[in-house]
Amino acid sequence: MRFKSLLLLAAALAASPPLAARADTLPDAIAAAYEQNPDLRAQRAFVRQADEAVPQALAGGRPTLGTRLNADQAALDFKDNGRTYTAGLQLSQSLYQGGRIKTATSAAENRIYAARARLRAAENQVVLNTVTAYADVLRFQRVVELNANQVKVLERELQASKDRFEVGDLTRTDVAQSQARLANAQSNAVVAQNQLAAARQAYLRVVGRLPEDLAPMPPLPVLPGTAGQAVDIARDNSPAVIAARYDEAAARYDVKTLQKQRLPTVAGTASASYAYFEGGGGGANFVRQGGFFSQDVAITATVPLYQAGLVGSQVRQSQERRSQLMEAITSASRANEESVTNAFNQLRAARAVIEASRVAVEANTLAAEGVKQENQVGTRTIIELLNAEQERLTSEVNLVTARREEQVAAYSLLAAVGAAEAVALGVPVSEYDAVTNAQKVRHRLLDDTSGGPAALPLPDKERASRSLVIGPPVP
Repeated sequence: MRFKSLLLLAAALAASPPLAARADTLPDAIAAAYEQNPDLRAQRAFVRQADEAVPQALAGGRPTLGTRLNADQAALDFKDNGRTYTAGLQLSQSLYQGGRIKTATSAAENRIYAARARLRAAENQVVLNTVTAYADVLRFQRVVELNANQVKVLERELQASKDRFEVGDLTRTDVAQSQARLANAQSNAVVAQNQLAAARQAYLRVVGRLPEDLAPMPPLPVLPGTAGQAVDIARDNSPAVIAARYDEAAARYDVKTLQKQRLPTVAGTASASYAYFEGGGGGANFVRQGGFFSQDVAITATVPLYQAGLVGSQVRQSQERRSQLMEAITSASRANEESVTNAFNQLRAARAVIEASRVAVEANTLAAEGVKQENQVGTRTIIELLNAEQERLTSEVNLVTARREEQVAAYSLLAAVGAAEAVALGVPVSEYDAVTNAQKVRHRLLDDTSGGPAALPLPDKERASRSLVIGPPVP
């Protein structure tokens, strides 16, 4: 009864909330994650943030228009001395900035490419996480089945041992050994249920819904034939390496922009205003003096002569930043080559384990059946029978695990070379367009903005400084 209660508890952990049943395939799961995964959505928002850096850089070379309204009350000896009302417009235009706008724009463009590469990296990771979660659910579902079957087998063996003990064919030691193995199998079954529950929650986190009736894993996509081929592909296709290279290029233009601060700048302004004056005094002394228009056009050249060492320090700092990013390229390349090689070796090892486990399952199944028959005629002991059953279960679990490892290693290899993306894998999704927004905002001249996302509800302010007490307060 106790074991049945534990099984019911574990089953409750693995059970899903009352949702409409929906069978999933791996492409379905990847498509759902592509549309709903919050990490991927956050990275897409980061790309759109990077898009805005280009119009911000270009704004330095565009004209600006402003208005000025002024009301001035004058007084002399604390007496009204008249009021002046002024309204005017001013148009400003940068005529020359030493090439800073061009280099700042180039830096911003390279950061957009880096952000897009990181979006690819995020998508590769989300797809890998989806495959891992999918394979884990299938794995632990099978492990639960194998352990439940093992419990049934050992329950029958225990009953047979008790029956044979009653007739004097076995000893109390044999019965105790059967009881111990059954108890161990029951605990393993509870652990497997808990692992399945955890795998289902991981699937929910990545895909956005609980798994229902998962189809078997489909055939693997085309993979690089050798580790060398995989490394060669990764050198040109790895999102992490591509992002690092664009980061360095952006830093190179940052250096140029700072160096150009030593160059002169030229700006032009044109303004027009209207001033209206009301004379002071009261009654018969009130004087209305009228208004007049004024216009002004100016060109200003600014030539830096001495900048207190600020620009030199900023240039040196930016140069060191670029040096850091150059080393980051090397680091990313080495890390990527390591990931590719390790994933390829894990794939090869998993396939070898699969073949060995298949042989082991067949041999242990045959051996367990033979030991069982030999035990019935008295040539094998109970412990030998129990060991044979355990070896059969272990080999079956090893085979299930190895198949999971093959899938995860294969997609880890694809992610490492930058090919574990929904479109590249042929998953039917509406491909996210990371380019159009940058083209749309690049030449947008107006300051139009949307309201942005709606405000989210805030938690209780007290929770920011004090935990919720669970249960009665501690005295």
